[in-house]
Amino acid sequence: MSATSISDEILQLESRLEDLTELHHKLKIENKTLREQQTSLVEERARLIEKNEMARSKVEQMIVRLKSLEAGQ
Repeated sequence: MSATSISDEILQLESRLEDLTELHHKLKIENKTLREQQTSLVEERARLIEKNEMARSKVEQMIVRLKSLEAGQ
């Protein structure tokens, strides 16, 4: 191998390394964003489950009251 071909190969490797470093940085940011979104969605899901349970409980209480009113008539 000649000195110029080795230099060219080194330049190509440096360029590839820069590309990979940039890609790593972008993916790291994307991963952080996705993890934050996941955390937010998990929290929202928990809130919605709680609201759903509260609504279910209220509906069940209303049904019991309606049945007792019906039985009283």
